[in-house]
Amino acid sequence: MDKLTEYPKLLKRILAEYIDLCNRRPNPELETFLIEDDRNGHYIWMNLGWQNGERITGMTVYVRIREGKFWIEEDWTEEGIANELVRTGVPKEDIVLAFHDPKTRQYTDFAVA
Repeated sequence: MDKLTEYPKLLKRILAEYIDLCNRRPNPELETFLIEDDRNGHYIWMNLGWQNGERITGMTVYVRIREGKFWIEEDWTEEGIANELVRTGVPKEDIVLAFHDPKTRQYTDFAVA
């Protein structure tokens, strides 16, 4: 598998599926969308708007593709984007749980860096 071309496609497909699910029960005052920076390898699932009278601006997921690996910087999904990637055949050594500090990563099943 050519990681440079396949990894961004795979990640965008997974995130698009999640966003589509969120948008099936839309809140007209809340936008859920994907920000893609293919050139630099940044992918953000973003929520923006209003909910119950409160301003919502937040990332649900932020993943970078760096050095041929998925660096998961933020992940507020129930299942975990890392698990979704593994289910599609991505080896665990190509996934870094970057939201854990570097000393803690060694205790996960995923790459340290």
